Amino acid sequence: MKPKFLIVFLKEVRETLRDRRALGLLALFVLMYPLLVGGILHDLIQRATKPEREHIEVLVIGADKMPTLIAQLKQRNINVSNSGPMDEAAIGALLRKRKIAAVLKAGDKFSEDYQAMRPAHIEMWFDSASDTEKKRRELDDALRDYRSGIVAARLLAHGVSPVTMAPVLVQHYDTGTSASRSAALIGTMLGMLFFPAFMICLSPAIDSTAGERERRSLEILLAQPASARDLIIGKWLAAAVLAIVGVSLELALAHTILIWLPLEEIGMSWQVTALGLAGVCVATIPLSLLAAGFNIALAMNAKSFKEAQSTAGFATVLAMLPMIIVPMLDLNTANWMYAVPLLSNQTLLRELSKGQDLGALPYVLTFASSFVLAAACVAFASWRMKSERYVLAV
Repeated sequence: MKPKFLIVFLKEVRETLRDRRALGLLALFVLMYPLLVGGILHDLIQRATKPEREHIEVLVIGADKMPTLIAQLKQRNINVSNSGPMDEAAIGALLRKRKIAAVLKAGDKFSEDYQAMRPAHIEMWFDSASDTEKKRRELDDALRDYRSGIVAARLLAHGVSPVTMAPVLVQHYDTGTSASRSAALIGTMLGMLFFPAFMICLSPAIDSTAGERERRSLEILLAQPASARDLIIGKWLAAAVLAIVGVSLELALAHTILIWLPLEEIGMSWQVTALGLAGVCVATIPLSLLAAGFNIALAMNAKSFKEAQSTAGFATVLAMLPMIIVPMLDLNTANWMYAVPLLSNQTLLRELSKGQDLGALPYVLTFASSFVLAAACVAFASWRMKSERYVLAV
């Protein structure tokens, strides 16, 4: 004879498979976040590999006053266009069209100040709201080299070595690996892959509790020879299975996309192996159990189906706060992070993406922290199910 909770579980699974809304949410969340992450990274790669230096357009006002600068700009593949005098309004209107990176304007006394070895003024006009920041940095580098060339020439003219202006030479060595550089960005984005565990099981969890109570079918179930605990466990597992399948498919799809993307083009890499991903999926099973138990417990405490939906949606957002706030604090990874649901899964995936060997403790803490809370939610829901006031909505 089958256990009573298993009979309830199979019954709820069959009803869930008939629910187009639940299956639609499953398909939506399985595809949405991995494709969103892949799209963002693909756009970053496209921008980083695009030969923007060949397409830097600069308008120069008073180019005849600074021929050396114009020659150096052209040597750096910066296209220079000459223009006559323009007022501030005309320059602003031109920059808003976003066809040029900046406008260089020689000061009125540029030639006189340059000959007298006084600071010669050059105005650089740009639009900080446009997407030409990288091009503007290229132009700033060109202007910096132009100034350095003038300084070196004037020092030599006075019999002073230009090396005098650089008494200390600083060399930079970056020991960060591409995996560690990518961990912060990719780990934060992939942390959102765990959040749908709460949304995927939301509909079946609420419909099988608050929904059945409003339809008066819950009374019929309680009249059967099954305890309240068996009913809750069956409903809990049915909702959790949907979340487990959804999150596992999400992680697998995201893993496939990140392997396919040429992340090395932007100095990043994805170090998670298939075995490591399987470990993350197993460690995420209790999170799905917690999501289902959490939604059922909230629905059991609500007075109506609509109240259960609104309460569960708001509480789910609150559960996300540690996953959002802690990465913003830029804290070093600590063991306590693996004891906070959602945050623990995000931290585990982020550390694996660095290619580090974590050992067993992070997996155990991630698994246990969610499972203990899931058991507490199920215990509360079972106790609530025994209340006649709840069942009869008194």
